[in-house]
Amino acid sequence: MSLYFDDLTPGLRFTSRPVTMSADEIIGFARAYDPQPFHTDPEAAADGFFAGLAASGWHTAATTMRLMVESVPIAGGLIGASVEISWTRPVRPGDELVAVSEVLELMPSRSKPERGMAVVRTETRDRSGQAVQVIICKMVVPRRPV
Repeated sequence: MSLYFDDLTPGLRFTSRPVTMSADEIIGFARAYDPQPFHTDPEAAADGFFAGLAASGWHTAATTMRLMVESVPIAGGLIGASVEISWTRPVRPGDELVAVSEVLELMPSRSKPERGMAVVRTETRDRSGQAVQVIICKMVVPRRPV
């Protein structure tokens, strides 16, 4: 089922499946995209800022994107116009993450009547329910075809 702009309402929520972050995935992602010792080397990370291996924030963001694509069924896909992101807690090996997305605001386009803009807040939460990342995204959403 795909949702169009006209199907959305403020307060509508979507919850993803859980995904577990493994040490191998954390290290592999970081080696490819964010090669810093607190992401790639458990021994060096033990004495670092995070006091242990922590996933790159970009790995958390990429994981969240996957979970949002699977759980937020917007017609035509999730097309971002802008995003604010904050990382509130480190993600550790073994952490189980869930993305909880909520529609905050809807703005019909004045210049393009075939679409609108939805503001969606997504909290990526760990197993205890604490947010490890918060994203507020403005998304382009198509209106239902006539």
